[in-house]
Amino acid sequence: MRQSTDGLRVGAATHEGVDVLRLQAFVARRVVTPEGVRPAAILVDGERIQAVVSPDLVPDHCKLHDFGEAAILPGLVDSHVHINDPGREEWEGFETATRAASAGGYTMLVDMPLNCLPATTSVAALQSKRVAAHGRCRVDWAAWGGVVHDNQRDIAALAAAGVPGFKCFLINPGIDGFTMVTEQQLRAALPHVARTGLPLLVHAELPGAIDQATKALTHADWSRYSTYLQSRPDEAEMDAIRLMLSLCREYGFGLHIVHLSTGRALPELCAARAEGLPVSVETCPHYLHLAAETIPDRGTLSKCAPPIRSGENREQLWQGLRDGTIDMVVTDHSPCPPAMKRLAEGNFQTAWGGIASLSVALPLMWTESSRRGFTLLDLVRWMAEGPARLAGCEARKGRIAAGYDADFVVFDADRELVLTEDKLYYRHPVSPYLGEKLRGVVKATYLRGDCVFAEGEFPGEPVGREYSANTERRSTS
Repeated sequence: MRQSTDGLRVGAATHEGVDVLRLQAFVARRVVTPEGVRPAAILVDGERIQAVVSPDLVPDHCKLHDFGEAAILPGLVDSHVHINDPGREEWEGFETATRAASAGGYTMLVDMPLNCLPATTSVAALQSKRVAAHGRCRVDWAAWGGVVHDNQRDIAALAAAGVPGFKCFLINPGIDGFTMVTEQQLRAALPHVARTGLPLLVHAELPGAIDQATKALTHADWSRYSTYLQSRPDEAEMDAIRLMLSLCREYGFGLHIVHLSTGRALPELCAARAEGLPVSVETCPHYLHLAAETIPDRGTLSKCAPPIRSGENREQLWQGLRDGTIDMVVTDHSPCPPAMKRLAEGNFQTAWGGIASLSVALPLMWTESSRRGFTLLDLVRWMAEGPARLAGCEARKGRIAAGYDADFVVFDADRELVLTEDKLYYRHPVSPYLGEKLRGVVKATYLRGDCVFAEGEFPGEPVGREYSANTERRSTS
């Protein structure tokens, strides 16, 4: 009788309660495991990975999925998305966001608290989100809690109710229902955050430098991208990051900087890490793919905040990923109705700032990273392991290993595609990437052993669940 390195006796009818006849085997010549990329068979019993073995050790009577030369990666985790549900479903919604996620290889999303109505700043609002998600999700999800000017007393209750952490803005987010926090308000909230042991995610821009820059642009042409870029200077991010590092040092909470856009902050963030501060950092595909020099005037589909900066700055961010100062890459998927992008007038001042990319982030990142010498292992570290760790689900998500959820993306890393509207899958098919030739195609996505996307189709009913921090996973079904 053959024996795998994990101790599963293949060829037997059962092993320690496992019915081999119920096993599925996912086989490929490139399986991305924590130990490296290798030919392997992933044995799945029910919703979990039972073992990862050599392909010649697949049991005779299990269901075989052989993907040949394609790569199998762990399901991606996106810890920064705006689903806008409940309350602004015309912007996106659980059905369309999770559909696009499955098409993009994501099996876990964590929703930001600000774009829904009510904003997720209380337990009652969190419950409203759970009701909205019921039976509508094609991938698993969780929800960050919000820290706003007056909800300090809600922080502990939100933690107890299962949020994996909190999000705040140091500048007006530009949306009704969610307020920014001043330094004084932060100081009132931080002792409560620190006691939960959960991270605080911070939109790190302070208004001072932005207000000053905007005043100098009174008569500027806002159809020009250069005008918008001047209105959101690097100094706004630098000032905010310095403030947050100082508060982190004082209060001892876990600090996470969202959507870093300026490479100028990297030396100070690296020094904070060396000091031992509990700081993590993310950036996004648009900062790593686009550059200010190539964004056309009136091209408001590329507006986001903080802004996309120069090509030289982009390479600094790639270096931050290379040396580990930046921990992860997440989408900041921020959709809206096309009218809000002011496409007709091309006005960067009034257009909504956000880029939707859930279904295209993996090929975007592979296109850029592979030409710089990075590997699929790097992609998994940035887009699965890192976000899972931030969201507190790293014991079940983000790796192909025994005991983990059977979440996979089957990725043809060698195939190219030209991005068209029919491949976007989220509610409003607009994108600054349309027409681009990208490298890498998501062939299929599996959530806890079930196929949720395959070759442009979405088989089965929505089976996504909430992954709740206090119960490990709370089913919404």
